[in-house]
Amino acid sequence: MASTTTYTSRAFYHPDIWVFLIAIPFISAFNYYLTYSNIQFNSFLLTRFTIDTLQGYVAWLLVRWNIFSLDQKIPYKPDFLRRIVIQIITTMIVGLGFLALSTELLSILIKGETAPIHFYTKDLVIISIWFFVINGFYVGMFFYRQWESAETEKQSLKPEMEGFPVRTGNQLLLVKFSEIDLFLVEEDYVQLISSSGKNYLLDLSLDKIEQKLSPIDFFRVNRQFIVSRQIVTGFKRLENGKLLVQVKCDIKSPQELTVSRTKAPAFKSWFLPQG
Repeated sequence: MASTTTYTSRAFYHPDIWVFLIAIPFISAFNYYLTYSNIQFNSFLLTRFTIDTLQGYVAWLLVRWNIFSLDQKIPYKPDFLRRIVIQIITTMIVGLGFLALSTELLSILIKGETAPIHFYTKDLVIISIWFFVINGFYVGMFFYRQWESAETEKQSLKPEMEGFPVRTGNQLLLVKFSEIDLFLVEEDYVQLISSSGKNYLLDLSLDKIEQKLSPIDFFRVNRQFIVSRQIVTGFKRLENGKLLVQVKCDIKSPQELTVSRTKAPAFKSWFLPQG
């Protein structure tokens, strides 16, 4: 079971696209409200608003690309503060730099003069505040992904039910997980052996049974056995790095409870968890 979920692999599949597609026109309109005291609604205003909004989209995409690039080069962990400082600085440089350069070019092309000084002293100051908001949004996305990953992992450690369903005659019973000693393959059948000594034949393969069990409480020893933690008393080292699992219940062929050399470290970690 993987202990973490890599969020950078899903970086371009997030609701942030829809959030900012909708938010940026509103941000542009709010900036107009803060910047200009006398707004006249005409075709010139509509054209300028459209240009400013398109500039906003491009600036956001550049900032977004910058943040996702940092996800791969300088992850939030282990040094969260360093990542945040670098992210804020680089997003400001990328976003504000683009807006300043594109505004200057547009002003020269359309008006034949450079952008007015108030663009730098007022407009860019207001816009820079929005870049802090954008950074906060993506930091929030990081924490949400961490929470989501933790919840997924937590759920994967929990069995779906309080027991394992078995059929006996026309009845469907639920054997509590605490009452299960082991699952074993014998001939062509999979059996559940309970702590009371009862055997139940199952229709599922050992692979599918393993998926329904808590990896904390059960371990797939080999192709024939899944054992419960409560019956394992220890293990013995064999040649070639193999392990012989020692259990407190009767098994016809105890030698079959061997763990291969490749699975031995996983079994030791399961049987002797750290911390």
